[in-house]
Amino acid sequence: MDPLALSALVEQLGGELLGSGDVLIAGLAPLESATSKDISFLSNPKYQQQLSQSSAGCVIVGPSMKVLAAARGPCIVTPNPYLYFARLTQLWRRRVARDVSRIPVIHPSALVDPEARIASSARIGPLCVVEAGATVGEGTVLKSRVTVGEDCHIGDRCIVHSGVVIGADGFGFAPDGGRWEKIEQLGAVRIGNDVEIGANTCIDRGALNDTIIEDGVKLDNLIQIGHNVRIGANTAMAGCVGVAGSATIGPHCTVGGGAIILGHLTLAAGVHISAATVVSKSIHKPGNYTGIFPLDENANWERNAASLKQLHSLRDRIKTLEKENKP
Repeated sequence: MDPLALSALVEQLGGELLGSGDVLIAGLAPLESATSKDISFLSNPKYQQQLSQSSAGCVIVGPSMKVLAAARGPCIVTPNPYLYFARLTQLWRRRVARDVSRIPVIHPSALVDPEARIASSARIGPLCVVEAGATVGEGTVLKSRVTVGEDCHIGDRCIVHSGVVIGADGFGFAPDGGRWEKIEQLGAVRIGNDVEIGANTCIDRGALNDTIIEDGVKLDNLIQIGHNVRIGANTAMAGCVGVAGSATIGPHCTVGGGAIILGHLTLAAGVHISAATVVSKSIHKPGNYTGIFPLDENANWERNAASLKQLHSLRDRIKTLEKENKP
């Protein structure tokens, strides 16, 4: 792939270019490892020391870093460097992309039921399984070994990475003495447009109603979405999140890696859950929420944990003392 001049890059993506537009860029790289042929970005001011030390041919920065970046060399100034860099990666991907017209819509090793509906511009990768009644929308790509269960729907322009299972049975069993009676899962999964699902993530079909993933949702690898969950538009979840059945998560939420959301809870729009947090009650107000016991040396952690067990009794004693000393 031929290098791209900074002037051509800015012409396509915008931004304020400081320095020579004739500088040629051959790759994208982090500040610390970039060479004079690479372009990098700085979005967090706490890494500004790396900026001054970087050998990058050009750095994408925000207005607050403009003077410092220009003193170092060529730079592109934009209100949101991280977003600009994201669009730059998309541009780069288009420049190196293979000619998809030569790629079969359905790989020869994939198994697609005759009753499934695959859009003409979709791509079904090696060893995928698409069962009866399933639909895959325009421009959607299923990477290798994706399974789409019967009657499940995937919208347009989605990316489903390797190993994803959409529409396995939800975890539903009724106790019967010392055994379990299976509850048949009669719903499906409906996934909106512009959704991306990471490798080996599982989305269970609903018990009665469908499990719903709305437009623009981004799911990382190894996420478990239980039956009848609803995830609102443009919500993003990091790896190893678990969402139990019938939880409803609003739009524009974020959930950090390893967090757990218990079943039948509701999270309002704009709720942000920190990594490893266990959400055990509904959250009706937007904001940032964390439920992590701080890391410490083990001996200190055990002492603090023992103290926590006494908080309830200490609270009762304080209430008693307050009553006794009330004027």
